[in-house]
Amino acid sequence: MTDILKHITEKLHGKITEANFEGANIVLYTNNELFFKEGEPKIKEIVNEIKKRIELRADQKILPDKTTAESQIRKSIPEEAEVTDIIFDYYRSVVVIEAKKPGLVIGRQGSILDEIRNTTLWTPQVQRSSAIKSQITEKVRSVLYANNTYRRKFLNEIGKKIYKEWSSEKSDGWIRLTFLGGARQVGRSCLLLQTPNSNILLDCGIDVASSGSNKFPYFNIPEFDIAKLDAVILSHAHLDHVGLIPYLYKMGYRGPVYMTLPSRDIAALLSLDFIGVAYKQAVAPLFSSEDVTEMVKHSICAANNEVTDVTSDVRLTFYNSGHCLGSSMVHLNIGNGAHNLLYCADFKYDKTRLLDPAVNIFPRVETVITESTYGAKNNIFPPRQKAEEEIIELIKKAIERKGKVLIPELGLGRAQETMLVIEDAIKSGKLPNIPVYIDGMIWDINAIHTSYPDFLSKRVMQDIFQDKNPFVSEVFSRVGSSQERRKVIEGGPCVVLATSGMLVGGASVEYFREFAGNKNNSIIFVCYQGVGSLGRQVQEGVKEAKMNVDGKEEKVEINMEINTIEGFSAHPGRNELISFFNNIWPKPKRIIVNHGEVSRSLDLSSALYKLTRVETNVPRNLESLRLK
Repeated sequence: MTDILKHITEKLHGKITEANFEGANIVLYTNNELFFKEGEPKIKEIVNEIKKRIELRADQKILPDKTTAESQIRKSIPEEAEVTDIIFDYYRSVVVIEAKKPGLVIGRQGSILDEIRNTTLWTPQVQRSSAIKSQITEKVRSVLYANNTYRRKFLNEIGKKIYKEWSSEKSDGWIRLTFLGGARQVGRSCLLLQTPNSNILLDCGIDVASSGSNKFPYFNIPEFDIAKLDAVILSHAHLDHVGLIPYLYKMGYRGPVYMTLPSRDIAALLSLDFIGVAYKQAVAPLFSSEDVTEMVKHSICAANNEVTDVTSDVRLTFYNSGHCLGSSMVHLNIGNGAHNLLYCADFKYDKTRLLDPAVNIFPRVETVITESTYGAKNNIFPPRQKAEEEIIELIKKAIERKGKVLIPELGLGRAQETMLVIEDAIKSGKLPNIPVYIDGMIWDINAIHTSYPDFLSKRVMQDIFQDKNPFVSEVFSRVGSSQERRKVIEGGPCVVLATSGMLVGGASVEYFREFAGNKNNSIIFVCYQGVGSLGRQVQEGVKEAKMNVDGKEEKVEINMEINTIEGFSAHPGRNELISFFNNIWPKPKRIIVNHGEVSRSLDLSSALYKLTRVETNVPRNLESLRLK
């Protein structure tokens, strides 16, 4: 396999002018127009032989100019598709077509794309335009197109590295997993997977509720060498999993980070917001916007259920985890089948309004790493419908007593789920037509949701396709400035959804400071509150809170009503966790428990051992486990 490109070009008898890698994929360029249009059967023969993805594109020398190509593209696409942009990636012979209705660009069984390909010789790719203007999505895409020469070289180098030592033989080498963060705690998730050929990080997050060195994964250990790091794999874009990835690029890492498309956009947005929050708190940010740009430049996106080689002996498949937009379980085939590891990361084994439940059937699994955020025997969630009824009733009571309701939200996932519940309640008459304000980065993340509806539940996806997009409902008003925020604070009864979810920085902290003293007001926690966070302190009943406001400490008296609804969590409760392991197929030979407070992790581990009778482990941070 070391000469795979030479092998392919020899089989095609001089029809190929250039052969490159795009990560693990192989891209062939031809200046033979007839072969470009009719050569797919021959390409499929080679794909069947080598079992790798191959794409055939036209050589730049035979491409028509962009003006001519764009004119032909617009003739081929019906006006109802509402094309918003056509972007030419000249160095890859690719044209990206953005449209509000991408299905009409694709055509029946891909007929319009085939027409574009045959008439212009450019390789068309289709992207959905967001129903809400998304500056971050536009910025991310512009970074990728602006750096397309660099990207092409970068992706080719990744492919060379993968195939240099690739073998079809099963490996008998060792496999080791070291926990750099996230063991017996919630926050700073970071795992180092090592084989004789590979060093891979699974997530690289930050603990926003901690301080000092406890915020970060353990990098100052002999096992971790950033110069030898081959890849980073991101399960999803919450800060406790993604928060420190830009920092890796600040420290000189220039390898790939694998993730889904929505996770790429959200990771960039949250990272930039993290910088902004640091400045508001009068502290130096850990990294700069340039480091976020480097993360985007080095991203390699894969769809769920798509298999891709990450290194010469590790193959990756993402599976839907049901936790938030773009979130995935990470399945790794190591050593060509020698060992199969499933890193569940954060998941939800229950259907919600926003997302379908986590996948539980896999080709092969020997070891599973599961979260235990709500793994204790008393972490039994009420039925989803009951949780929804409870939040509606709490909002109704607060409004009736002329109060305001603050719901601190994770911008990604919980906020959108809450919005769907509130919108439905108002439209069905369960709640009065009250003002509902959206503050912080929730609105920008809503925009990303509308760009990637294929990752959402079937119902929400269909609503977006049929122009019934719940995220642009007239029920919601966006708060976009400090003046608008002041009007909300000084105005009448309302509901406010604002980040951050743990009251650690962000707009929610300002609303809390203003609302806390009034007994008519209410705060409703719907997501996990990290140990040490202001949200956790309020949840546990503290009567006076110390807050950092514009770099100064301030004391706030708390008289407002405090409520927690655990049934809204994007994590699995105890029953869900047990159900997942009852239904997972195939049955694993080993279960590793992490991402949970100590007592919850140990409690879940004991229960899973009794249930499965397989080896269970609850590692500590800095502990290494040999998987094979």
